[in-house]
Formats: sequence, C-alpha cells, structure tokens
Amino acid sequence: MVKKIVLGVLIGLVAGGILIQFIPYGHDHTNPPVVAEPQWDSQQTRDLAVRACFDCHSSQTTWPWYSNIAPISWLIQHDVQQGRARLDFSQWTTSRRGEGDAAEQLQRGTMPPSYYVLLHPSANLTTAEKQALVQGLQASLGGG
Repeated sequence: MVKKIVLGVLIGLVAGGILIQFIPYGHDHTNPPVVAEPQWDSQQTRDLAVRACFDCHSSQTTWPWYSNIAPISWLIQHDVQQGRARLDFSQWTTSRRGEGDAAEQLQRGTMPPSYYVLLHPSANLTTAEKQALVQGLQASLGGG
C-alpha cells in the first residue's frame, strides 16, 4: 500500500514537472538592444560591473541552460525583469532609477544576491574588487 502511494506521488511530481514546462513565462530570453551605458570612470569598473551586475541589470544577460527549465526559469525571468526595471546599464538614457544606491547595495552585501553568486562564481568579488567596484560606481553613477 505504501509503495503504491509513493509511486503515485512520484508519478504526480514527474507529470507536474513536465506540465509546468509548458507555462510560457520564463522563456522570453530576449536582450533588447544596448542604447547607452553610463560614462564609466574606468574599464575596471565596467569589467567588475559586467561580472557582478550585468546579467540582471543590463540588456546583455547571459541566459544559462537552466534558464529554460521551470520553475527556475520563472525566478530568473522575474529577477532580470526586476533588475532591469530598477537599474539598467544598457538603457542609461531612460533607466537611471537605481543609480544613487547601486554602490550602497553592493557595500551592504545585498547585491549581487547570494544565490546568484553561488551559481555564478565569477560574480563572487574579492574584498578589494568589491571596494574598487563601490568606488567606481560612486564615481561613475554618483550616490553612496
């Protein structure tokens, strides 16, 4: 009896996992064209921002293979949409809402999120790199 219940639950989970793949949200992996970037204070600042910020805060998102698998795709799509809405380094003429607190978010450790760094080790900045990015963002964007 217990084996049948366990088997039924497993079949239900597999069927549910397959069915959620057909939900269209999370599959739009378009990157709008780059309109304008900030006037970076240095190439180092831009390079560090690319490593730690651009996947969610630019039109130059790298979409990994797992961004096609629900429900992970839903989280990634949501994060990219929210990130671009708050601060988009590729739409600098129109999207400057978060410019004042970008350095502060980085300094407090709220950006990049820990789950992002776990999956993207290159975004795990050393203390010196983080400080250089904070100073570079302050010089390039203001705030902080």
